[in-house]
Amino acid sequence: MIQSTVKLKKTKTISSFSLRSFFNLMKPRVMSLVLFTSMVGLLIAPEQVSFTTSAISLFAVAMGAGAAGALNMWYESDLDALMTRTCLRPIPTGKVPKNQALCFGVALSVISIIMLYYTANLVSSLLLATTIGFYFFVYTIWLKRRTSQNIVIGGAAGALPPVIGWAISTNSISIESIILFLIIFIWTPSHFWALSLYKSSDYKKAKIPMLPITAGIKKTKLNILIYSLLMAPIVALPYFFNFGSLIYLTLSTAMTFYYVYLCTMLFKEKNNKTSNIIARKIFVYSIFYLFFIFVLILADNVIQY
Repeated sequence: MIQSTVKLKKTKTISSFSLRSFFNLMKPRVMSLVLFTSMVGLLIAPEQVSFTTSAISLFAVAMGAGAAGALNMWYESDLDALMTRTCLRPIPTGKVPKNQALCFGVALSVISIIMLYYTANLVSSLLLATTIGFYFFVYTIWLKRRTSQNIVIGGAAGALPPVIGWAISTNSISIESIILFLIIFIWTPSHFWALSLYKSSDYKKAKIPMLPITAGIKKTKLNILIYSLLMAPIVALPYFFNFGSLIYLTLSTAMTFYYVYLCTMLFKEKNNKTSNIIARKIFVYSIFYLFFIFVLILADNVIQY
């Protein structure tokens, strides 16, 4: 009886451990951002969708994002093992075998695309398929190990979720969804280049041609500043296309001003240790910045309707 109880507890522990490892394979932090921006696109769209359709569709989008993350980890497991930031991921630590990660990623991709097609419509399912394919084939396989512009071009995959959300509701792509796409697309380089600055030794060890490695710290800082400045007109677009209020414009401009201020501080700083501290601050702030921009857009449209 005691032995049976011990075996049962051990089985439950192993099972929960395995499930957690597969869940971590889906990059849950990235998945949560994808889910949120997709939800905003869906909720601000002019056509209403039932709660059931919305919930299942967003679940499919989350699955698709997780699939892309799993495929990325499968392909890059050799690089992940070399970097302190990623060495504890499920495949390098042996918690998930590579072949299982590949099967998991492929299965999730197929299921999520089919689910979205039958729950929502063709346009949204094609956009999800494009997002997964672009992230894996274009960014992960083609760009990441070949060019320092990997983040700039590859950022298109991360910028598509709000367009998918909009398409779930409308079965179309509009100027509003394209603006949401642009906000994330222009935000991505400064966000990831800030990370690559204070983690440059990791990227150098893994031989990933991030901008600090190929162009140097000074040029990376300049590019981070340029992209932060580009955020100002892009973030203002919802106001000029009538899906952002004056309150949105005021608050988003203030937040962008502080973002530019941080990036200017980084550009002017000559001490590497202090630069890394500021770069880390930019990376963390940029996450909250994007989140609150989308919260403001959502709040504006909820109040309006």
